[in-house]
Amino acid sequence: MKKLLLGDFAVARGAWEAGVKVAAAYPGTPSTEITEELARYPEVYSEWSPNEKVALEVGVGASIRGARTIVSMKHVGLNVACDPLFTASYTGVNGGLVIAVADDPSVFSSQNEQDTRLTAVSAQVPVLEPSDSEEAKEFTKHAFELSEQFDTPVILRVTTRVAHSQSLVELGERQELPVRPYERDIKKYVMMPANARVKHVAVEERMRKMSAAAETMPINRIEEGSKDLGIICSGGVYQFVKEALPEASVLKLGMVYPLPFETIRKFAAGVKRCIVAEELAPHLETQIKAQGIAVEGKNVFPRCGEFSAKLIRKCVLGEETSVSPAEVPARPPVLCAGCPHRGVFYVLSKLKLNVLGDIGCYTLGAVPPLGSMDAVVCMGASIGMAIGFDKADPEAHKHSVAVIGDSTFIHSGITGLIDAVYNKANVTVIILDNRTTGMTGHQNHPATGKTIKNEETYELDLAEVCRAVGVKDVRTVDPGDLAAVETAVREELSKDGVSVIIAKKPCALLTKRLYKGFAVNENCKKCKACMKLGCPAIVNGKDGITIDVSLCTECGLCKSVCRFHAIEEVR
Repeated sequence: MKKLLLGDFAVARGAWEAGVKVAAAYPGTPSTEITEELARYPEVYSEWSPNEKVALEVGVGASIRGARTIVSMKHVGLNVACDPLFTASYTGVNGGLVIAVADDPSVFSSQNEQDTRLTAVSAQVPVLEPSDSEEAKEFTKHAFELSEQFDTPVILRVTTRVAHSQSLVELGERQELPVRPYERDIKKYVMMPANARVKHVAVEERMRKMSAAAETMPINRIEEGSKDLGIICSGGVYQFVKEALPEASVLKLGMVYPLPFETIRKFAAGVKRCIVAEELAPHLETQIKAQGIAVEGKNVFPRCGEFSAKLIRKCVLGEETSVSPAEVPARPPVLCAGCPHRGVFYVLSKLKLNVLGDIGCYTLGAVPPLGSMDAVVCMGASIGMAIGFDKADPEAHKHSVAVIGDSTFIHSGITGLIDAVYNKANVTVIILDNRTTGMTGHQNHPATGKTIKNEETYELDLAEVCRAVGVKDVRTVDPGDLAAVETAVREELSKDGVSVIIAKKPCALLTKRLYKGFAVNENCKKCKACMKLGCPAIVNGKDGITIDVSLCTECGLCKSVCRFHAIEEVR
């Protein structure tokens, strides 16, 4: 059966069909939907981890124990996970370990443009790059096979265009695999210097073997066309190339590291002009030229931004298309109506404070009409920057605050707060607790008291965490009470030492759902067709089939398969 799937959903489906047992991630656009979708499959243990480093460590542990595991993150999240990644390349795997990383050319929802392929080269981890949803599913399955065959983690790189576009996918069955036997092996898994030196040699040999194997992999293929022009490309760029240059010969690379150099040499020799088309860094071009193969690349194409068919045709042929973008009013992003963060930023703007910001929807406090943020760098950096302000200027703390979200504070803000207390900084920290990970679509985190599957769990108390690391002045305010917010900020700024203000109020969108989910009425014939979907919200209870509305994702699949009109929406 074929189904139209988002690229991220196709990655999840591929992992499920490959028999994955463990999935871990921290939300990050455009990768979030991979793990959200996997959480719908009861055969897969799924979790939102506190950050990407922890997620990959969970994945490494599950892999060593013998389970096929997928860890998902966006490109900047890979930076956070680099510590375990580089060493996991040395240890290798037991059960297959796939790391799905979503890059963001043109910076649609990120703080920088970054090319995961370059990180993979440094870590010496192979990379597969699909060009549509069908390949996203199949490449994910292939990545698990390569991981186990070559004893290595494998990165599956997608970009925003592939992750968030839909195309038809042929659905398959799940391959149920037993957990691979675990054997204690200190030389393989304990990376102390003596073992690491030996493993580095093994990694070099592994990459050489994979490069040789890539020569016969069907995911690397030559599409014959005009001998006047040949294009080497991969991923979403392939789709643009086929649209812009339908007559050209194309070498489509599914594995972008390591490369099949003999195939590339043969292809380049068979065309008069050979150009490498790739978004962001000249990853392919640099490696190909290092082999003495003559190609063009970034002398033709830009290094920044996302490609398009129009751009490719202009760069290669010098032809401008007659199509121009529609003239529509600019709609810059702003904080939502009713957003609890608005009150805090109104007060900060009114008091004309220096605001060290962080990553989340509250980053939009920097734009008009609030315009109250001085710097944003990376997850958790706000508190560290506030410490730097204080140490550079002893008077800075009187007119500076650090602002950080609840999920971001858990991700990487706690260590900054420990540093502030330990090193006797004078800083005021405002934790914007809207009870969710808002920017990426309202995912749970440890302070919501719910897991990725909406199961009840321990609810982390942020105020108690702050007190536990040594903060004596901790207070909670309602951000909708502007007078209380202003009073709290003025009072804490007047103090020396570390102060924390928790502005606590749920995201306005959490209470504005159009409907609560789906329920089963008296027309149910107990055929159990809906249960075969594997949805965790559908329960076969003692009184018949029911739907746990708290677990319902509102996808509507249960309603579509019900022949007796027993499933209805709950308003």
